[in-house]
Amino acid sequence: MSDRFERVGSTSELGDGDRLSVILGDEVSALVIRIADDYYCVEDVCTHDGQPMTDGELNGCELTCPRHGAKFDVRTGKALCMPATQPVETFEVEIRGEDIFVKYPND
Repeated sequence: MSDRFERVGSTSELGDGDRLSVILGDEVSALVIRIADDYYCVEDVCTHDGQPMTDGELNGCELTCPRHGAKFDVRTGKALCMPATQPVETFEVEIRGEDIFVKYPND
């Protein structure tokens, strides 16, 4: 497992309920999401059909895939309803001053 973190943005870029699309490493599309004073990062791929969730509705901690309505908990990645049955990958987030760092994906 990698212990490396990479800077992906600044806290000033995100208000409550906002998201930031990022690429982790060389190829992992992810979303950094701010909910109140907490920051989460999930892979930006629905486990049901592989589509991006970038524009999905965020309701509390639930992110809805805009294509078929699968819902995921951004805190844990857990699939909350059909048609998804598998969780999305989540990544550890650290706030260092005003900078947002996300743990580099596993190799």
